[in-house]
Amino acid sequence: MNAPALPTTLTRPPLALSVASFVSSFDRFAVSPMLVVIATDLHVPLSASVAAASGYYLAYGLTQPLWGVLSDRFGRVRVMRAALFGAALAGLVSALMPVLGALVAARIVAGACFGAVIPTGLTYVGDTVGPAVRQRALTDLMAAAALGTAAATGLGGVLAGLLDWRVAFTVPALCALACALTLGSLPEPSRPSSAPSGERAGVMRHLGIVLGQPWALLVFALAFTEGAIMLGALPFLATALEHAGFAAAVAGLAITAYGLGLWAFTKVVKRLSGRWPAPVLMAVGGAQLSAGFAIVTAHVGLATVAVTALLLGGGWSFLHSSLQTWATSVVPEARGTTIAFFACALFVGSAVSSWAAGPLAEHGRYALLFGLAAAAAIPLTAVAALTRRRYGALRAERPQPQPE
Repeated sequence: MNAPALPTTLTRPPLALSVASFVSSFDRFAVSPMLVVIATDLHVPLSASVAAASGYYLAYGLTQPLWGVLSDRFGRVRVMRAALFGAALAGLVSALMPVLGALVAARIVAGACFGAVIPTGLTYVGDTVGPAVRQRALTDLMAAAALGTAAATGLGGVLAGLLDWRVAFTVPALCALACALTLGSLPEPSRPSSAPSGERAGVMRHLGIVLGQPWALLVFALAFTEGAIMLGALPFLATALEHAGFAAAVAGLAITAYGLGLWAFTKVVKRLSGRWPAPVLMAVGGAQLSAGFAIVTAHVGLATVAVTALLLGGGWSFLHSSLQTWATSVVPEARGTTIAFFACALFVGSAVSSWAAGPLAEHGRYALLFGLAAAAAIPLTAVAALTRRRYGALRAERPQPQPE
C-alpha cells in the first residue's frame, strides 16, 4: 500500500526517487564502453553489437507513452515499482544470454522497463514541487542520474575489461530489485484537479490534450533532435577510443568525464535557473554540445575525448534540463503523458541515430560521425532558444491559470 496522497509542497525529489534514477541511468549507459568487448566475445561485428544499445534506447523511448498513460491512471509510484521489478528480471536474463540475438531481446525488455523510472520520476517532481523551484528540483534528480552515468561509464568498461561484461548487467538488475522494494514507502502525489472525475486519467482524453497542443509537439520535436545528436553519438566516444587502440577499461574511464561534468554542471544550472532565462540556458548548453563534438571531429585521443565528454555533460545539463522543465509545464493537466512523449521522442531519436551511425563506426569514420553531430547542434540550439523565448512572451501576454 502506498502512503496517502502528497500535496505540492516539496522542494527537492525524495531520496528513494533519486536512487532509482541513479540505477536507471547506470543501466542505460553501462553498455557504451562494452560494445567492442561484447562484439569480440560473441564473435559478431561492432555494427551488430550496437543493436544491444540501439534496441535498448528504442524500447526505452517507444514505451514512454504507455508508462505516461499508466502513471496518469494508476499512479506514479505504482508504475515505477512494477517497472523496476520487470527491469530486475530482464537485467538478470541479459547476463545469461549466450548469443547476440537473445542478448538484444533481453536488453530491449530491460530498456522498456527501465524507461518508466526517470520520466515518471520527473512527473512526480512536477506533481509535488511548485513551479518557482521546479527546475532546481529537476536538476537535483538529474544530478542523481548523472552520478549513475559517471559510475556506469567508468565501471562498465572496468567490469567488462577486467571481469566480464555480464557483471555490468547483473549489478543494476539487483539494485533495481532493491529500489522496487524501497519505493513502496514513497507517498503517491495527487493529480491535477482539472481532470474530470471518474475519467481523470482517461487514455484518449490525455492523448488528445497532449497531441492537440502545438507547443507540446514542438518540444517533442526538439527532444527527438537532441536525443539523435547527443545520446545517439555519445556511445561512440568509447568505441572511437577502442578503435584507436585503447582498452575498454581506459575508454570507459575517459567517458566518466561526461557523468562528472553532468553532475557538476547541474549544480551550476540549479544556481542559475532562477537568474538566467531559459533561452539563455539553452544557448549555453547547445554551444557546449557543438564545441564538444567539434573537438573529437578534429582528433580522437584520451585528452580530447575526456574534454568532449565534460562539455557534453555541461551541454546536457543546460539544454536538456531547460527542455525538460518546459515539458513539465506545457500541458500540466496531462503531465504524465506529456513527459512520456517527451522521453519517447528523446530516446527514439537516439536509437535511430545510433543505428544509423553504426556503419560509420564499423569503418572507423568517427570524424564524419562527430562532425555531423557538431553541425546539427547549431540549428537545434537556435530553434530551441528562439521558440522558448516566444513561448515565454506569449505566456506573459496571455497568462493562463495552471492546475499546479
